[in-house]
Amino acid sequence: MKIGFIGMGNMAQAIAAGFIYSDRIDGTDVYAYAPHQDKLKSNAAKIGFVPAPTPKALVQSVDVVIIACKPYQIEEVLDEVKSELKGKAIVSVAAGWVFDTYKKILGDDVRIQCVMPNTPAMVGEGVLLFERVNSLEDGERAEIMDLFGNLGIVEELPTELMGIGGAISGCGPAFMDMIMEGYADAAVKYGIPRTLAYKLISQTMLGSAKLQLQSGSHPGVLKDAVCSPGGTTIRGVEALEKAGLRAACLSSIEAIMEKKTGK
Repeated sequence: MKIGFIGMGNMAQAIAAGFIYSDRIDGTDVYAYAPHQDKLKSNAAKIGFVPAPTPKALVQSVDVVIIACKPYQIEEVLDEVKSELKGKAIVSVAAGWVFDTYKKILGDDVRIQCVMPNTPAMVGEGVLLFERVNSLEDGERAEIMDLFGNLGIVEELPTELMGIGGAISGCGPAFMDMIMEGYADAAVKYGIPRTLAYKLISQTMLGSAKLQLQSGSHPGVLKDAVCSPGGTTIRGVEALEKAGLRAACLSSIEAIMEKKTGK
């Protein structure tokens, strides 16, 4: 299988590197196009993929085209390469685009799969949401899902849940970063140097998340295990409840979904 990226920003670089470094696909079978050719060639030398001079040249060289450009650029890109796409597969990692959007433009001549990645994929700890409706061949889809599995966990969602899934996993890293920053500020306030504060908080968040994933325990059970009767942690939990932590989490997602749905 030969794979080509149209667009080579940070996320596309992370995906390409994850594919190549996993040894599941050789760098000579991974192509990429981006308008800034000097930067593209520099990234190609660093990551190990093959730079392509034009979108058409890229599509002609591959079996699977990964659309990784900005969402507003996609229609223009598709217009340019549409005649070359017949019989190919498209995997889109562009926010907001779903199977039906592509199908209306490309018809039945192109096999389509939409995926929503998130930024932790850059360190192999991402969430990769595959839209359930697709037109890939079964073996082809399994191979592509396996490749994306090198970037984190792969989950499948129906189209109607891709929006909320993207809100949680796509926007969520920013919220986690705010929490890390807030607790680091508290650590600095009480004397811990800033760099060490970030390290302590980030590792605490990482460890807590891995403990939940690996144990499968309800987060409330894990929280209770840290809260001794009359102890310090339960006082902190009380303060977070009074500050409306849970309500703030819900409100952040409601704000996103209102923007997505226009309601």
